[in-house]
Amino acid sequence: MAEEKGTLQAMREWVVEHKLRAVGTLWLTGIAGSIAYNWSRPGMKTSVKLIHARLHAQALTLAALGGSALVEYYDHQSGSGSKVHSYAKQFLPADSNPKKE
Repeated sequence: MAEEKGTLQAMREWVVEHKLRAVGTLWLTGIAGSIAYNWSRPGMKTSVKLIHARLHAQALTLAALGGSALVEYYDHQSGSGSKVHSYAKQFLPADSNPKKE
């Protein structure tokens, strides 16, 4: 069980590190699967098949973006946090927003 937890943790960390790649891969897989599914159905015009594939891919993309947002929210709540603060410390000076007196 500990090994499985480590694998799930590693997968979650990969998704956190590569959100855009994960969403893009899911989109590409979704559109390829949808095209393959629609191509196996005779009696539809090619343009309709492509439109259906695009609609399926859009739904998968929204689901992936929602999942990515949930992962980000979970990381923020659990304290492991996103990289926003580390990037801010790295690239912004300490007094980037001084108060006017």
